[in-house]
Amino acid sequence: MLRDITIGQHFPGSSLVHRFDPRLKLVLTIVYIILLFAASNPLGLTLSILFLAAMYAVAKIPFKMILKSLKPILPIIIFTAVLNLFFVSGEGEPLVHFWVLNIYAEGVRYAVLMAVRVMALIAGTSLLTYTTSPIVLTDAIEQLLKPLGKLHFPVHELAMMMSIALRFIPTLIEETDKIMNAQKARGAMLDSGTMTERVKALVPVLIPLFISAFRRADELAMAMECRCYRGGDGRTRLKVLRCTKQDYIDLAVCIVCFVVILSSRLVFPNF
Repeated sequence: MLRDITIGQHFPGSSLVHRFDPRLKLVLTIVYIILLFAASNPLGLTLSILFLAAMYAVAKIPFKMILKSLKPILPIIIFTAVLNLFFVSGEGEPLVHFWVLNIYAEGVRYAVLMAVRVMALIAGTSLLTYTTSPIVLTDAIEQLLKPLGKLHFPVHELAMMMSIALRFIPTLIEETDKIMNAQKARGAMLDSGTMTERVKALVPVLIPLFISAFRRADELAMAMECRCYRGGDGRTRLKVLRCTKQDYIDLAVCIVCFVVILSSRLVFPNF
């Protein structure tokens, strides 16, 4: 299960999506997330998924990577769908009546759309980390937040913290997997028993995991101090981010696609 978590991983490549300016890529990802909620109708979500599938195809990322990114959040998707299924009421007679629970056609429709929306959201944000290295993503966040530096906001430090946190997600997942295997080798029953017993069995895993995380943080801080790291003041970059003609062409194509997706509200204005 833990090996299927792909959050924070980067897959190098030379596709148009990989070479797209990270600042524009980050902004378009945020716009795409907003678009999933703004055009939350069947046609809008269908067009959004088609656009995302085209981006994955251009980036040459295998389809199984999408499934891996969705597998860890499957319980959240099911829980969200069930809430909408039972708590969204509608007009007319319910489709299913059980005790005090009623299932209406509107509830089924919203449950399906909410599940699809969450999956598209996760897959869209995963594409950003798949095609952008943590260092480049840090530079993009820092440059986008650079105007806040005039208000004495620690822009560089914030970008560095976000990059380190994103980078250490796969490391902590790998460390958790090692600790769980070590506990199983000592006879720990982590995969059997009731839910309460499984939660209690995770305590011997969490304690060494926290100790390992603090140790890695201390080693990283010491390594940065030994290399005379003093923040972003006066620091230069090996690669300066610059938008090319191809970036503007890709941006125009994405904007046109987003406008088409948003226009789906004209087809389903009251959905």
